[in-house]
Amino acid sequence: MTAGIRYRLGVASRAVAAIAGGYGVAALSAALLALCLPAAFGMARSEAAMTGTLASFIVFAVAVMWVFAARTALRAWSGLVMAAVPMGLLLAWLMRAGGGAA
Repeated sequence: MTAGIRYRLGVASRAVAAIAGGYGVAALSAALLALCLPAAFGMARSEAAMTGTLASFIVFAVAVMWVFAARTALRAWSGLVMAAVPMGLLLAWLMRAGGGAA
């Protein structure tokens, strides 16, 4: 494989990581905030959902910046996975514990 093709595949992998992985991390953060803010601060559920959604835009932007700032595409993907797995596990635990909508 030539260096040009390897470079293009790395950029394509980063683009997919930024779009799909960034969206996944942002969606998980929005869901977590929507579930945790009412319990933590006594916020109304509608306000917590709006706050989580607005905060997810910042999370998405930071995830995209992380992907393109990482040294390699593998490091970019692993950073997204390391952010998404704990959030996904916590979200699953909260949903199982009855934190989700009835």
